[in-house]
Amino acid sequence: MSASSPVRPGGRVTERERPPGAPRWRGRALAGGVLLVVGAVLLPLSLVATWARAELTETDSYVASVAPLAQNAAVQRAVIDDVTDGVMTHVRLDGLLKAVSPAQRPAVRQRFTRGIRGFVARQVRQVVTGSGFPAMWNGVHRTAHRTLDGTLTAPGRSAVTLDLTPVVERVRREVSHNGMGLDLLRRVPRSGVEIVLLKAPDVPRVRTVYDLVGHGARLLPPAAVLCLGGGLLLARRRRRALICAGTGSAAAAALLAAALALLRGRTLDALPALVSRPAADAYADAVTDPLRTGVWWLAGAGVLTAALAAAGPPAVRAAGRAWRAGAAARQRP
Repeated sequence: MSASSPVRPGGRVTERERPPGAPRWRGRALAGGVLLVVGAVLLPLSLVATWARAELTETDSYVASVAPLAQNAAVQRAVIDDVTDGVMTHVRLDGLLKAVSPAQRPAVRQRFTRGIRGFVARQVRQVVTGSGFPAMWNGVHRTAHRTLDGTLTAPGRSAVTLDLTPVVERVRREVSHNGMGLDLLRRVPRSGVEIVLLKAPDVPRVRTVYDLVGHGARLLPPAAVLCLGGGLLLARRRRRALICAGTGSAAAAALLAAALALLRGRTLDALPALVSRPAADAYADAVTDPLRTGVWWLAGAGVLTAALAAAGPPAVRAAGRAWRAGAAARQRP
């Protein structure tokens, strides 16, 4: 307040007598606050869009995410069950039961089916728990992801499946010296053991999400940076604005983490009963682990920014010296 500004007897400036620059500062402060809020909201959304684009469009990134699942016991059990079920659907016992009386056929069929299923499951388990399965697993997922990418970028509706036939082929080689096993596996068509990942009717909806993710991954990160930078430039009290920006970003990241946990639970609960819940849990954790890690890093960075801004320049300088000292210590032999 200038020395010439009229003051009421309590030291307060009246609205009419307020300096002419005050409305302009209020407008700038309001615009800066809005930009900071928008930027804090866009930061976690940018993280989600970037992660989703990497998982949907980058085959190597996706394969790297699911590669550890080849050693997961729940996933191995699910693969064993799926491949065994796929083989058993092509087993025909009618010829073997011709010599059995009709009254005894149901019991004999049950015993034969149980024995054959046990045999097939043992052969499949040897392959799935063997040293060559991780490479096979990566190849199966690489093929499926490329098919998914082609389906979402081209017109039409074609289902996307995870083809487990390479497992059957390996089992076929393992039991090539056993006449019964070879005959059973010869009956399985090359496309007979598949897991549907994306049904044909769902392709248009997923394609729309795919396009939105692509645009969001390109636009949201720079928009978030511009909003936060613009908000800090417009703010009159930049230290307080920096505290608010850090706190808001951390809060938005925490809300995103809670939303992801809720969405994960509901998605897994909606899976069909035939899908192995432990295997689905492991798959969801593997695919979303980079996103969850990024969200918590964002929350930590927001809290640290707010804390350093609240502590003032001395704390920032001390943190800088500590970081430089740590970097120098790491570089020493």
